[in-house]
Amino acid sequence: MPIVADPFDPLPATLCHLDGALLPLREAKVSVLDRGFIFGDGVYEVVPVYAGRLFGFDAHMARLDRSLAEVRIPNPHTARGWRAIAEQLLNAAEPAAQHGLYLQVTRGVAMREHTMPSGLRPTVFAMLNPMKPVSEAVRAQGVACVSAEDFRWKKAHIKSTSLLGAVLSRQISADVGATETVMFRDGFLSEASASNVWVVKDGQLAGATPDELVLRGIRYGVIEQLCMDAGIGFTLRGITRDEVSAADELLLSSASKEVLPVATLDGQPIGNGRPGPIYERLYALYQQAKQKGRD
Repeated sequence: MPIVADPFDPLPATLCHLDGALLPLREAKVSVLDRGFIFGDGVYEVVPVYAGRLFGFDAHMARLDRSLAEVRIPNPHTARGWRAIAEQLLNAAEPAAQHGLYLQVTRGVAMREHTMPSGLRPTVFAMLNPMKPVSEAVRAQGVACVSAEDFRWKKAHIKSTSLLGAVLSRQISADVGATETVMFRDGFLSEASASNVWVVKDGQLAGATPDELVLRGIRYGVIEQLCMDAGIGFTLRGITRDEVSAADELLLSSASKEVLPVATLDGQPIGNGRPGPIYERLYALYQQAKQKGRD
């Protein structure tokens, strides 16, 4: 029987996976004592899906392993098990649609206390989110960003569900109609609220060193490979605020943005205020990589 949408229900009539069961998203429930709900005690991943094909799945699984190990939650599935969950959801979805496969693992359910209880069964949740591509009109102009001091915690390398810092930092740009908030810590570039940031100068691409203060986005590996393919210099290092302001091009990368040009930062143009040649080359190569698939 097809799932009929309820006009009074804000949740879509799509299927999700919760603790081994496939069920409508609007019927999925977790305990109010789940530590993900109480503490944000969990981690997540978002894997892009293009025309029914997972993109960068192995790299996402490796990062999920790292995040789980950092917070001492046992991985409830092997990579093959996660893939089976993904295939269940993909089989129930439109094959031509562009999605983000959202995977979340929390420590599980226990009475509220800050220490980590042992022996809990992790709560596993997965769903497909529609992933709306950035329009060609926006890409042709580039986007506006603002800057802010990075006030978030010092474990940014963990892809944690505790995202209040990201919510607050993203709202800084949303309040002024900008696309992203580019953040600096002690005068050096860290990342944006939900993106990594790249600086282009004299035809060379540089990104912030992915240490504990910066989440190593999966696009780090993708963009490095694209730069190798295109003969573009690629480095990871400390990048000052002055270098960002003086950049020829400034780029954002994430699962949903892919690679995206920044036209202005704090109202000032980056370079000539238009998308540049390094962006155009990387974006074209990214589209080719999507067609080939990087599963």
